[in-house]
Amino acid sequence: MYSKPVRPVLVVIAHGSRDPRHAATVHALVRRVRSLRPGLRVETGFLDFNIPSVQGVLESLAAEGVRDVVALPLLLTRAFHAKADIPAVLRDAPPRLRIRQADVLGPSPLLLSALERRLYEAGLSPADRSSTGVVLASAGSSDPEAIAVIADIAREWRHTGWHAVRPAFASASLPRTEEAVRELRELGCARVAVAPYVLAPGFLPDRIARGAAEADVLAEVLGPAPEVARVLLERYDAARTPVLAAVGA
Repeated sequence: MYSKPVRPVLVVIAHGSRDPRHAATVHALVRRVRSLRPGLRVETGFLDFNIPSVQGVLESLAAEGVRDVVALPLLLTRAFHAKADIPAVLRDAPPRLRIRQADVLGPSPLLLSALERRLYEAGLSPADRSSTGVVLASAGSSDPEAIAVIADIAREWRHTGWHAVRPAFASASLPRTEEAVRELRELGCARVAVAPYVLAPGFLPDRIARGAAEADVLAEVLGPAPEVARVLLERYDAARTPVLAAVGA
């Protein structure tokens, strides 16, 4: 008799933070993912500071008899955590688990839609696009690939009708948010908006907010925006396909 393959468990891997808003936002995002895909089991593990740990989640799943897992980095760029930290944790997982690491969330057109959602929620309207300069403010990284991705996103976003878009970084790279705000003022933008390209509140997002003091608009972090939840499911589906093919073989 044919039996439908069991869907791999989605394990969302978040960085973690001492700031309680971080974990609360991650859990809110995971709840939205569950609401979009009823029946999909979604677990959350943290690399640091919060519980449960990624290792603890994987060990619990293995003890239950779970075989297939898609591990999804809750990251916007492929920097150190995606390239080194997370693969190292997954290598130490119980051997009975078959784990596939999904791609990071960015870049994605859905994330641009989420950024615009946050800007409109903060007070802008589509009619403001041509006169508004936007600072795409990310956490920053020492990884050149990650920095290049942010610059590419800013260029792409500029072509959708904004007066100007400039990347900025809260750490490791320049310019800082406040410097990008001043540059857009000097360009003659009627208003300047700061769009944090970060998933959850914490130390670096707070630094972005301080840097936006002279901007006209500061959007909220991406958080549990529906577009972000849809990206998670896209990455899960792309990673699980080979698993399902193997199970059904």
